[in-house]
Amino acid sequence: MNYTVAIFPSEHVQQEANSYRKRFDSAYALIKPHMKVRQPFTLNENDLIDAVSELKRIARETAPFSYKIEKVSTFAPAHNTLYLKVTASEELKTLHEKLYHGLFESEKAYAFIPHITIAQDISNGEYADLYGTLKLKQFQYEEQATQFHLLEQQADEKWIVKETFTLGEE
Repeated sequence: MNYTVAIFPSEHVQQEANSYRKRFDSAYALIKPHMKVRQPFTLNENDLIDAVSELKRIARETAPFSYKIEKVSTFAPAHNTLYLKVTASEELKTLHEKLYHGLFESEKAYAFIPHITIAQDISNGEYADLYGTLKLKQFQYEEQATQFHLLEQQADEKWIVKETFTLGEE
C-alpha cells in the first residue's frame, strides 16, 4: 500500500484552498487540503506496525509548532501547479528530516517545499489567469500544527487517514 505523512491546516484555510481546488485541482475529490511532510512511500502490512510505532515516537519527540501561509506560489515552468506557500519553520524542517531517517530512510525525490496545493493539471491559459490574479492577493494565516497524519491510498486512489499522531504527547 502507498502511504504519506501530512498535516491538515485549519478548517478556515481548507475552505479557502477548496474555493480554488473545486475548479482547478484534479485531486480535489481524492484528498482534502493538506501539507505533505513526507513524499509517498510503500509499506506492506508487516512494516505498517513498525511504521506506526516509529511515527508515535517522532510525534512524542516533536513539540507543537506554528507555521505561516503568506502568498501563492508556483512550480512553473516544471508544472502548472499553484499552491499556498508555507513558510518552513525550523520545527517543520526538523519533522520533515525525521521522516526520512531510520525506518523511513530513503532518497528524497524533491527538495522540501512545504505547501498546500490549490491548482494542478491545468491548461497554460487557466494557469496564467489564475496566477495573475492570486499573486496579487494577500494570504495571512498563522497556523498551529498539533498533529500529523499517516494517510493510506485506497484502490480508488482516494487518501484516507490511517492514523493520527499528536505532537508532544506521551
